[in-house]
Amino acid sequence: MKKKLALMMALSLTMCTLLTGCGKGADETAQTAAETTEAAADETAEAEETTEAADETANADLVYAVEAGSAGEAAANDNGFKTNVVASQADALMEVASGTSDAAIIDLLMAGAMIGEGTSYPNLTLSDELTTEEYGVGCRKGSDLASYINSVFAESYADGSMLETATTYGVQEALVAQDAVEFTASETDSDVAYIQDKGTLIVGITDFAPMDYKDDNGEWIGFDADMARLVAEKLGVEAQFVEIDWDNKIMELDSKNIDVVWNGMTLTQEVTEAMECTNAYCNNAQVIVVPAN
Repeated sequence: MKKKLALMMALSLTMCTLLTGCGKGADETAQTAAETTEAAADETAEAEETTEAADETANADLVYAVEAGSAGEAAANDNGFKTNVVASQADALMEVASGTSDAAIIDLLMAGAMIGEGTSYPNLTLSDELTTEEYGVGCRKGSDLASYINSVFAESYADGSMLETATTYGVQEALVAQDAVEFTASETDSDVAYIQDKGTLIVGITDFAPMDYKDDNGEWIGFDADMARLVAEKLGVEAQFVEIDWDNKIMELDSKNIDVVWNGMTLTQEVTEAMECTNAYCNNAQVIVVPAN
């Protein structure tokens, strides 16, 4: 009996030793696996950092065509890109198409109208989106014309004519809802009265489809052009379109060479500080355009 008891105790001790050994092995295995996972994560992070650094180096070597004084130029400067500054966004696309610039930074709405299959630039395509922003119309600082345009925006949005015009030019998805607004005229130095007295609303623009561009007959059309004509009609005057140097838009406005800047203008801090701006009427973004191949 004693021999059997001793044998059983020995077996028990052996099993405990084996179990202890197995437990220790499992802990070591788990620890090793954890260390391997951590090492793999570190390698992945290092690889991502290397890729980001390579991308930054590649971006630093590229030349981006941008319109002078535009939100695209500001976005390029904010990102530290090398720029080729040109007169218009259309020129920026031409630079990429001709190979004299690696990429262009332009408005998303223009990109939708100008690049891709069935457009003027079928061999160009969208790359990255750099910013999101809103369009507004610019008037002279303190001008009551901004209030008048807001009232027309509200009326045309409510009756559906603004959406109809937007659909014509493919910008309906970008429309910003317009709340009801009543026009408040200035008691002195009214721009609205000044424009009505001279009989013309002089609209400062650039060639910028689908907002302002010429049709086959040389007439200015586009979402902005049509909306400007509507405002002129409500004022009882004729709309007159004048191409301006976009970089000089504030000077043109203040000197009364034009009455309004209406050309897919981004509501930047510089713009809102220098002009009396309308409510935003379209959403937009600054995007990078590159060759498709």
